[in-house]
Amino acid sequence: MKITFFSTKRYDKDSFTKANEPYNFELEFFETHLGPHSVEMVKDATVVCVFVNDKLTRPVLETLAAKNVKIIALRCAGFNNLDMEAAKELGIKVCRVPAYSPEAVAEHALAMIMTLNRKTHKAYNRVREQNFALQGLLGFDIYGKTVGVIGTGNIGKAFIRIMRGMGCKVIAYDMYPDKALEATGVRYHPLEEVLQQSDIISLHCPLTDDTYHLVRKETIGQMKKGVMIINTGRGKLIDTKASIDALKSGHIGYLGIDVYEQEEQIFFRDLSADIIQDDMIQRLMSFPNVLVTAHQAFFTREALEQIATVTYNNIRSLTNGKEPETKGAVVV
Repeated sequence: MKITFFSTKRYDKDSFTKANEPYNFELEFFETHLGPHSVEMVKDATVVCVFVNDKLTRPVLETLAAKNVKIIALRCAGFNNLDMEAAKELGIKVCRVPAYSPEAVAEHALAMIMTLNRKTHKAYNRVREQNFALQGLLGFDIYGKTVGVIGTGNIGKAFIRIMRGMGCKVIAYDMYPDKALEATGVRYHPLEEVLQQSDIISLHCPLTDDTYHLVRKETIGQMKKGVMIINTGRGKLIDTKASIDALKSGHIGYLGIDVYEQEEQIFFRDLSADIIQDDMIQRLMSFPNVLVTAHQAFFTREALEQIATVTYNNIRSLTNGKEPETKGAVVV
């Protein structure tokens, strides 16, 4: 059986090739993302494997169905880039990797918090230039601060464990509170209260109609002045223009983003020799209190191994007419 991969880099090819030994699938890799411009590249494949920035619109899915593609395998947790109704109508099965080392993303969120707070990136560059002054590197104790966690799925829960271990007061918002998490002492509050009370806000929720631009002018106005916002979820959870305005006014004191609402034109590419045309990302990167990483939070050895293994198990199960072992793996 042939699997065609889109949006692949060297590390994707390496991890999926290595994990393929017990399955013996026929693999084909393309670096370009899947969309109307590239869908005709699919030939004789039963499965198409895609990532976060591939566009699975109705026209793309219709072309794949005409090419006899039976399964779309998302090698990520989110599926906001997929037209679910079209996939159902066309009889295409869709699976995902609902949890791949949630600790990887949670730990990256902590790394962004620590870097923004203690300015270790700036200290590193200073010392390399033999500047050992401390002026401008002042941080604050994270111990005792109130951390608001929006979204308490697997990643949110891993992040909560970390922050409670650091002595923080953790409060949470989720449309579907986790009873087991509540039993450990985590308190859920309405979103407005979480925004009002938190010194640090970390976004771990999926992108839906309800969460689109969750961080916008109105909700930023409810937050403490000088709040730190961390987003390792989805780029469109934050209204970039509103965040820039709040950074300029000082209402947002720190912003760490591993995702960006226009990232498909920028992330996962080397643009060091190019002129980036996106003025908003350029403006964001001009702030000294903003940290941008390029969708890196998932990027650990353990996560890549888990992604490949779960993806192959999903494909094998669906091909055999069975439910995948991983809970929540089937989208359609």
